Amino acid sequence: MPAVGSSRRVGFEPWRRRIPMCLHVSFLRIMRRPLLRPCYHPDLRAFGKEKGWCPYFLARHMVQFANVVVYSYQYLLDPKVAGIISKEMQKESVVVFDEAHNIDNVCIEALSVSVRRQTLEGATRNLNRISQEIDRFKATDASRLRSEYNRLVEGLALRGNLPITDTWLSNPALPDDILKEAVPGNIRRAEHFLHVLRRLVQYLRGRLETDNVEKESPVGFVASISSHAGIDQKTLKFCYDRLHSLMLTLEITDTDEFLHIQTICDFATLIGTYARGFSIIIEPFDERMPHIPDPVLQLSCHDASLAIKPVFDRFQSVVITSGTLSPIDLYPRLLNFHPVVSHSFTMSLTRDCICPMVLTRGSDQLPVSTKFDMRSDPGVVRNYGKLLLEMVSVVPDGIVCFFVSYSYMDGIINTWNDSGILKEIMQHKLVFIETQDVVETTLALDNYRRACDCGRGAVFFSVARGKVAEGIDFDRHYGRLVIMFGVPFQYTLSKILLARLEYLRDTFQIKEGDFLTFDALRQAAQCVGRVIRSKADYGMMIFADKRYSRHDKRSKLPSWILSHLRDANLNLSTDMALHIAREFLRKMAQPYDKTGGSDRKTLLSQEDLEKMGDGSVHEMLY
Repeated sequence: MPAVGSSRRVGFEPWRRRIPMCLHVSFLRIMRRPLLRPCYHPDLRAFGKEKGWCPYFLARHMVQFANVVVYSYQYLLDPKVAGIISKEMQKESVVVFDEAHNIDNVCIEALSVSVRRQTLEGATRNLNRISQEIDRFKATDASRLRSEYNRLVEGLALRGNLPITDTWLSNPALPDDILKEAVPGNIRRAEHFLHVLRRLVQYLRGRLETDNVEKESPVGFVASISSHAGIDQKTLKFCYDRLHSLMLTLEITDTDEFLHIQTICDFATLIGTYARGFSIIIEPFDERMPHIPDPVLQLSCHDASLAIKPVFDRFQSVVITSGTLSPIDLYPRLLNFHPVVSHSFTMSLTRDCICPMVLTRGSDQLPVSTKFDMRSDPGVVRNYGKLLLEMVSVVPDGIVCFFVSYSYMDGIINTWNDSGILKEIMQHKLVFIETQDVVETTLALDNYRRACDCGRGAVFFSVARGKVAEGIDFDRHYGRLVIMFGVPFQYTLSKILLARLEYLRDTFQIKEGDFLTFDALRQAAQCVGRVIRSKADYGMMIFADKRYSRHDKRSKLPSWILSHLRDANLNLSTDMALHIAREFLRKMAQPYDKTGGSDRKTLLSQEDLEKMGDGSVHEMLY
């Protein structure tokens, strides 16, 4: 595919004379109108290959003409991306955040940065490469560096090398916080700017040489940089912009090789811009593996409202929705907004196709839980294994099991293997395990589905907060039962989590226990919800921990789960859960009319769709 700026004979309009034309200019000329009908990635690739255009820029252009645009949260919430992709969206656009149960975490991650030794080493290599490029330009095209300097002297209004209608920078800070000032004089010249970055990298390298955990506010950290490295707050604020401008001037296209120095400038701009809502935490090692030195400096954002506020300010209609958005009243506090409408909908089902259960005891009546003081108890591990063993002998097709962490899953599987429980389970179904390796997990999922398709049946061991828990559906026969072993609380000794809990308590008056319980229960609901993906589907959910029987925990589950959680399904032992499972599966095996033999419809017919088009939705549904 020709690079932007290359010369070739292009004739986009048959009535015009075919003359040599810059591909970028010809692309902009033809881009004044829509080119494709609604399409997906393969269509964009094929069309781009035919015309010699980059599918990425083609997709960016088509966004201007589309009625519905589907993309990930980062295109709106991450300032580094939103300024490029979403700038054409109109104020009247309706923004829908679907599956938004983790939207506060996405906002925080968009404004958080981690710096390790590898980052600093890579940044040093990047600076050496940029220095070589500057020397090359001085020898061949010094006028470009001079013109860039003149633009920076005049301020940011001219937007560097890009058209005035385009976005010049993809800044990690929010635009309103930075675009009203000019670049400081001490970093306008490229050589001076590189010298500043070298001092910053050297300072950060020294801060990583510590044996103790350190926590600091952005204000204190900036003051320390100023006193030790001689870099003031305003200079830090413009590091990312200045780097972006310099890379444009030097015509550096392989930007992936410069991710390390971009991370450093991202970090510098954020600490130079925000005084509240952040913490700098330096850890010499991971507390879970203290014998392995792995120093990391983390700029942790605690205030999710910082990233989503521009979305609320820019668009007049924003909808936040999810099947596990519970408790719904906590999200306005976390995101710091006042909802105009807040409503929770129930599921309209033709039959009771959901069977949640709370298991608190094993067959020997010993309580089960993953509390820290109980999780390693041999009785708890044995009862969890016996529960799964009983269920695989009764439940057909696929069973999905979620554990609270990778380490706990590995430990309990090893214990089951040593005691022979795992071998007994595999006599009924094949066992597949999620790992932290993406390729291994993908292969395991594929084989799991094959085992279910051929009738052999399978069990998939996964982890709450993992990739499978968030994005993989186990609909139909791929998931007839899901077992949540324990309550998936976050690692409560994490320095980042403790700093965020402190900020939420002081700023939004959210108690630590309330937030931890809310976060754990939304993750548990997300896990068990993997098995119900349509009204025609059915499945069972077992919450295997005595803490789920407490009202303060159970009440934070979504209403569509609570509405099916009967009192008879609370405080169960393994034997009682097995009996309920048999009765539920026998009931689900009975035939029923999917097209509306009862008072509610499960599947829509062609006639129903035509009524919907005529506006008779109420008549169609009831």
